Amino acid sequence: MADFNLTHSDPSTIILMGIPGLEAAHIWISIAFSMLYIIGLLGNFMVLFVVGKEQTLHKPMYLLLCMLSLTDIGSSTSIMPMALCIFWFNLKGFTVGGCFTQMFVIHMFSVMQSAVLVAMAFDRYVAICNPLIHTIVLTNARIAKLGLVGLIRAVVLMLPLPLLLSRLPFCANHIIPHTYCEHIAMVKMACVDTTVDRMYGLVVAFVISGLDLILFVLSYSLIIRAILRISSKKAYEKALNTCTAHFCVMLTSFTLFFFSALTHRFGQHVSLHVHIILVNLFFLLPLYSTQSFMGLK
Repeated sequence: MADFNLTHSDPSTIILMGIPGLEAAHIWISIAFSMLYIIGLLGNFMVLFVVGKEQTLHKPMYLLLCMLSLTDIGSSTSIMPMALCIFWFNLKGFTVGGCFTQMFVIHMFSVMQSAVLVAMAFDRYVAICNPLIHTIVLTNARIAKLGLVGLIRAVVLMLPLPLLLSRLPFCANHIIPHTYCEHIAMVKMACVDTTVDRMYGLVVAFVISGLDLILFVLSYSLIIRAILRISSKKAYEKALNTCTAHFCVMLTSFTLFFFSALTHRFGQHVSLHVHIILVNLFFLLPLYSTQSFMGLK
C-alpha cells in the first residue's frame, strides 16, 4: 500500500482520505455507490414492509430474511453516508469518538450478518433434511432467541475493539487512507506497541468467521446430500435454487471479508484504491441478498 506523509496535529480529529489516488473520480465513484446503496435500501425496506404486513409470511424463514435485511441495512448505513460526505462535500474530519463508534457498529453488524446466514443454513438443513420436524424445531420464538444470541455475541466480542484502542496514545498523523474508520487502520496510528490490539482483532475475526464457515459447510454438505436424493424434479429444482442463492451470498461475504482482513495486515503489494473499492462493495452487495432469497421463495 502507498505511504502517506501527511500530518494532522489536532488530537481530537481523524481525517479520512476517501480513496487516495482516485480523488478526481470521487464524484463518479459516489454515483455508483449511492445508486447501489439507495436501490438496496429500498429493496430491503420493501422486504420488511411486505413481511410485516402479510400475516402468512410470519414464519421462521421470513423472520430470518428480515434479520438479514436489518443487518445489511445497518452495516451499509454505518459506512455509506460518511463515505458520500467525503466524496460530495469533502468533509473528511471526524472525531476520535465518532470513529470508535463507527468502527464498533461496522464490525458488530458484520458479525451479526454472519450469524444470521449460519442460522439460515440451519433452517434450510432442517427444512430439507428433516421436513417433518421443521415447524417443531424452528418456531418463531426460537428464531427470535437465535437473533438475540447473535446480537449478544456480536456486542460482547466487538466491544473490546474500541475499548482497547481508547487506551492508546495516537501519533501526530491522524490520517486514514480509507472511506471509514477501520480497526487495523486506527491501530496503525498508535505510538506504542499494539500487539494486543492486532492479535485480538485478528483472532476474533478469524475465530468467528472460521466457526461460522465450518457450521455453514457442515450444514450444506448435509443439504447437498439430501438434495441429490430428491426424486421430484420440481422439489429438486426449488431446493437447489434456494440453496444456490444462499451459498453465493455466503461465499461472497466470506471471500470479501478474508480479502479485506488479510490485505490490511499482509497485502502491502495490493493497490490501495482496489482494496478500498472492494471493501466498500463488501458492505453494499449484501443489500441485494435478501431480495434474491425472496425471489426464490
